[in-house]
Amino acid sequence: MHISNESLLVILLVGIVAGWLAGKIVRGTGFGIIGDLLVGIVGAFIGNWVLPRLGVHLGTGVLSAIVNATVGAILLLLLVRLLGGGGGWGSRWGGGWRRRW
Repeated sequence: MHISNESLLVILLVGIVAGWLAGKIVRGTGFGIIGDLLVGIVGAFIGNWVLPRLGVHLGTGVLSAIVNATVGAILLLLLVRLLGGGGGWGSRWGGGWRRRW
């Protein structure tokens, strides 16, 4: 498989934009450029897998790729939040062993 420089640039751009949008929608802030890129690229794979199975076809082009990747990234972030519980041991188990006044 050969990816041209332009295709790689479009993939990175879509990943950054989709990750940033998903971070804004789900969490309220972004995750930094590397975090947004990773969330967006993984979200693009999830979106390309889930949306056609649900009968949703957005078309072609960069805008539809961004929407598709954003939907996938939102699903990814919601799944991580659901499985992660939104925090560590302290938030999950009532704050740990410290004394409450």
